[in-house]
Amino acid sequence: MSLEILKTKEELRDLIDTYANLGDDKRIAEQMKLFTQDATYKVYMNGIELANTSGTATLEKEFSAHAAEVKTYFTLNGQHTVKIEGDTSTGISFSQLKMVREKDGKEIITDYSVKYEDTYVCQDGKWLIKARTGHFLIIETRALSN
Repeated sequence: MSLEILKTKEELRDLIDTYANLGDDKRIAEQMKLFTQDATYKVYMNGIELANTSGTATLEKEFSAHAAEVKTYFTLNGQHTVKIEGDTSTGISFSQLKMVREKDGKEIITDYSVKYEDTYVCQDGKWLIKARTGHFLIIETRALSN
């Protein structure tokens, strides 16, 4: 494996980790800078498509509306594999995503086990997300006991 491939893999891993960190901190405008302007974002839960959004302007509105309903986010990224072909790449990553919301005066946590399928492009020397599909495979909701 060449040094260039290793460098690209590190940059792509940093991209998905930065995406998670910015999302957890609800820094949505900064998170949008990680996408191409024409990016697509799809969400599937239990195999059913629930969202299909294009363009960072629309993504920012949707992400911001969602973040307004969530008290706390916590993301833990797991394995990340990529296939690099010049200035484009595809990747699969797995994440544990927790969201805390308030309902009827109680804190409710939802745990999501997510498989992301991504397409990345390198523009002006920087890797960006061109397409992201989230498959929410396991979903568990319960009241927090702390």
